[in-house]
Amino acid sequence: MSSIRIFKTFLAVVKHGTFAAAGKDIGLTAAAVGLQIRCLEEDLNQVLFDRGARAVVLNTTGRRIAAQVADLVMRYEALAALDDNNELSGTVVMGALVSALMGAFADALWSIKQAHPRLDVKLLAGLSSDFAIKVEQGELDAAVVAQSPHPLPSSLLWTPLYTEPMVLIVPRQPHFDLARNSLEILRSSPFLRFDRQTWTGHLVKDALRQCGVAVREEMELNSVEAIVEIVRQGFGISIVPRLANVQWVRDQGLRIISLTGIDVQRHVGLIERTHHVRQRFTGEIKRYFQTSFRKSVRRWRKTAL
Repeated sequence: MSSIRIFKTFLAVVKHGTFAAAGKDIGLTAAAVGLQIRCLEEDLNQVLFDRGARAVVLNTTGRRIAAQVADLVMRYEALAALDDNNELSGTVVMGALVSALMGAFADALWSIKQAHPRLDVKLLAGLSSDFAIKVEQGELDAAVVAQSPHPLPSSLLWTPLYTEPMVLIVPRQPHFDLARNSLEILRSSPFLRFDRQTWTGHLVKDALRQCGVAVREEMELNSVEAIVEIVRQGFGISIVPRLANVQWVRDQGLRIISLTGIDVQRHVGLIERTHHVRQRFTGEIKRYFQTSFRKSVRRWRKTAL
């Protein structure tokens, strides 16, 4: 009977595509990986991979069982997370936008870790669209992403956490002539565009369409952080989400300009499978933001009185 260890080896081969790369990831030789895969195939009486000279590829049978094996491994690992004191423990693998880690989500994660010190969270930074695929395939337990411009598969659940308005950022000391109003700035200044193929890139396109302005595109990047730094150094302008909890108002290199009449916002949320074994953890994340929202509403009401 195959063990959890062999199932983990199988998933490593699925992920990396070769016995050598899988072995490097899990600390085994390529020969040991190959032996474990043969044992699994013998136990199941099925061939799971098409073997080539340089790579192994899941065949139809392998693809059919891969999700079930991943679910089995996750359920086994979830046993370590059970705690009589209702404390979260064990390992959770999450994806997160780098911009989310710069702001509100970092605060949430710190708070949860403080309350549950036995919890181990492994974070991967990247793009929303990539994370959605990895969550669906079980490589990630969940991810903090921008809202998708397209409908998500029924197997995925997206929960909004917070909202960031799209704003115009300009340098305080530009290396070019900077116009006085926002529309003229957009028309005449070198524009740094967020990758138009990404989910946040779609929002930039919507904002520019609402402005009705043709921009002078200078560069296209897939990192808000890189764009902000280039603007800060005076080489261009951009439209980006105003990151939650990042104090750009105090930034000596940037000016933030609200786009009057533009209602485009980036909605940041949690993406997870509709059924998975880390729902207690993702529930803590959602509760944190629900509590933070209620506190902010109370502060606003006190200020308004």
